Amino acid sequence: MLDRDGYRPNVGIVILNHCNHVFWGKRVREHSWQFPQGGIKYGETPEQAMYRELEEEIGLRQEHVKIVGRTRDWLRYEVPDHFIKREWRPAYRGQKQIWFLLRLIGRDTDVKLRATSRPEFDAWRWNEYWIPSEAVIEFKRQVYQSALTELSRFLELGEHNARRAGASPYRRLRPSQRGEPRPKDDAAAADLHPSFDESQGVS
Repeated sequence: MLDRDGYRPNVGIVILNHCNHVFWGKRVREHSWQFPQGGIKYGETPEQAMYRELEEEIGLRQEHVKIVGRTRDWLRYEVPDHFIKREWRPAYRGQKQIWFLLRLIGRDTDVKLRATSRPEFDAWRWNEYWIPSEAVIEFKRQVYQSALTELSRFLELGEHNARRAGASPYRRLRPSQRGEPRPKDDAAAADLHPSFDESQGVS
């Protein structure tokens, strides 16, 4: 589903823990990290799409989180041609996103990366709120910065207090969940989307 300008409606999800660190997922078979996100289906509201994507991508349900805030309007980014499927050209330009800021009220153990047969992530970690821009693929950096800046007004703690809390960004993760290669026979790594297949809502 594209709008008249060629942008696909999408939601982005920033999840906070009690220290205001944010959930950061590692793409399957890639060394790239990102926030959960996904397309809005026909007839869905952004909030409905957010809860669906949250459960599909990381196994969290509505009772595990609390909505803290959302962006006022759409944030857009364009996707380079070499990341777009040929059949989507030239109509498809990129994504327009509503971003949600959530507070995790469940436990870390509620995160289930294999909630579906086609997982998006094979590892996750807690990262400081202001992620370094170089950690994000280049064509998304501006929209990430815009989303984090707008959503930061909802934070209960300032960045300084979050740092003083001193929580480790890694939470009960095995070595393979810290960005190291997973075994080749890992069932979760089989039959997965390409890293930046925007036409499938993967980014």
